[in-house]
Amino acid sequence: MAKVLKVEGGVEEGLRKLLFDLLDSGQVKGVLALRRLDEKGAAAYSLAADPATVKDILPFHPLMPAQGGRVLSRLTGTEGFAEPVAALVRPCELRAFVELVKRTQGSLENLLVISCTCPGVYPLSASLDGGLGPKLETYWAAAAENEVPDGLRPACTACTEFVPYGADMTVSLIGGRDTEVVLNTSKAVEAVGKLSGEIAESNGDVKAIEAMRAERGANRKKLFEEDSAVHGGLDGLVKLFGRCIGCRGCREVCPICYCDLCEFVSRRSDLTPEGLQADLSGRGALRLPPGTLTYHLGRLAHMAVSCVACGQCTDVCPADIPVSTVFSRAGASVQGMFEYLPGRDVDEPLPLTTFRTEELAEVED
Repeated sequence: MAKVLKVEGGVEEGLRKLLFDLLDSGQVKGVLALRRLDEKGAAAYSLAADPATVKDILPFHPLMPAQGGRVLSRLTGTEGFAEPVAALVRPCELRAFVELVKRTQGSLENLLVISCTCPGVYPLSASLDGGLGPKLETYWAAAAENEVPDGLRPACTACTEFVPYGADMTVSLIGGRDTEVVLNTSKAVEAVGKLSGEIAESNGDVKAIEAMRAERGANRKKLFEEDSAVHGGLDGLVKLFGRCIGCRGCREVCPICYCDLCEFVSRRSDLTPEGLQADLSGRGALRLPPGTLTYHLGRLAHMAVSCVACGQCTDVCPADIPVSTVFSRAGASVQGMFEYLPGRDVDEPLPLTTFRTEELAEVED
């Protein structure tokens, strides 16, 4: 049975107290979490070092203004934290960060990872002008009743990997049980050992987790079946990505895209006036901006094996392209081929950097 810390006062107040105690006792020197920016509900990832600032932290607020794995990568990409820091990230954010650690784009050193059984998040547009406030009570009530809250991003309603891998602490948010913090590692047990609070043992609500996984699995199947781009072959992709305006926003928010200089925005990828004229002469008409399909297929080839289906790309797309659905569907196929789940284990080698003398034999046939 797992050791659990009973949290009183509900999810938000109870976790704020835990974070305050961790900071105040010196068990950690900083807390990375979503923090309230104004009274209208705007939030952003912030690194808090003063216990007094914990009152503005929004633990597992149902919004992803930035991908937490990408944030952690930026903070630890050069070297790990010098002192212990607690980071509150959702399962897909943690898995993305682990993928980046494998690529030497981050470090787990001195990091106390606190994740959750994740109910999902709302689209960024839902938070405009305080729009998220009225939804919060319904959101937490649905999570407690083991239901998928209405209005979540499609990526979240279809996510079956909502239980974190490798977290030091897992906050139970799904199911009607009292808020519990599962202490998965000796680091977590040591961190809370000097704090006030009841440490007990529990097997968790396995039935609630399995029921939620089954519901989301059905949503995932439906989402993929309705994805006309996937079933329409190249013509479907041409039509879908024909709406792309070339803003590259999906690349900017994707945690797996980390290159300092992307090939698709480099000078050598730019078409010169002469090149455009040549294309125009040959085709009779030219789409502008050019190369959108090449861009998306190229990016897909680079990161499909490590796509964690976080949904950020769809969330920021101004042309309303379901980028995440296409990438998740393709990613699931590639990952299934290699029997690889991105971010599951920091010691699990990346398939594309692993040589095996016998692999994918059925493809050769």
